[in-house]
Amino acid sequence: MKDMLLRCFSYASGLIVGVVVLFIFLYILFKGYSVINGQFLLNYPQGMPLGMAGGIFPAIMGSLYLGAVAALIAGIFSLATAIYLSFFCRNKAIYEINRFVIQCISGIPSIVLGLFGYSFLIMDAAIPKSLLSAGITLAVMIIPFITLRIEKVFNEFSREIIASSLALGVSLTHTVMFIVLPVCRREIATTIALASAYAMGATAPIMFTGAVLYTGKLPSLLDPFMALPYHLYILVNEGYSLEMAYGTAFVLLVLLIIINLACQCLDGRKG
Repeated sequence: MKDMLLRCFSYASGLIVGVVVLFIFLYILFKGYSVINGQFLLNYPQGMPLGMAGGIFPAIMGSLYLGAVAALIAGIFSLATAIYLSFFCRNKAIYEINRFVIQCISGIPSIVLGLFGYSFLIMDAAIPKSLLSAGITLAVMIIPFITLRIEKVFNEFSREIIASSLALGVSLTHTVMFIVLPVCRREIATTIALASAYAMGATAPIMFTGAVLYTGKLPSLLDPFMALPYHLYILVNEGYSLEMAYGTAFVLLVLLIIINLACQCLDGRKG
């Protein structure tokens, strides 16, 4: 009886979550489908105020660039931290302190990270308001997510294989670099891609550090940029156009779903 109740509750919960997600997706599509076409996806914003007409091409590219920069920076530091915690940290106190700091970072509100990025990177370090400063800020936000997931992947790696490698006289560093990392590369890539999708949807950290209302060109690393979540925020907050806002939200959702599906496919091919 208890088993049946638990199973029914699990099925019902899964069904409710699926229905809610599908409803949100269809609702946004219904509200914004009238503006979604080739011009909307490939043109620059137009109209007065800007954003009431034209397209969102620079915002799409800006979000993709931003996700890539944040993923690259966070991926490097997170991978190094996870390797240290999983294979080289022998002091329990240092391990616990590192885990505590990582968990604390994951709890910092995104708007506070945005304020930190603005005051430290732009005001103190004199980095211009740009793709780089916003990418660093978002990297701080996603480092806990990547680190903890990669550490879990490493902890699930066969200890017998590592022990066998060490027994043959191979160093731990060589074992990690040439046995563990190649085997875990797909899980690592999937984790970093999911984190970049999470970063692409954030608005508060990039408001102060790099996002602008309009740019006439695609950004370089030290240029300010347009981003889909910030463009959506401006359209709604200033009351420019709800239809354009829903169209922007739909494109952002589609991008995130594509990244998630790609990660699922990559995960499904592992082994």
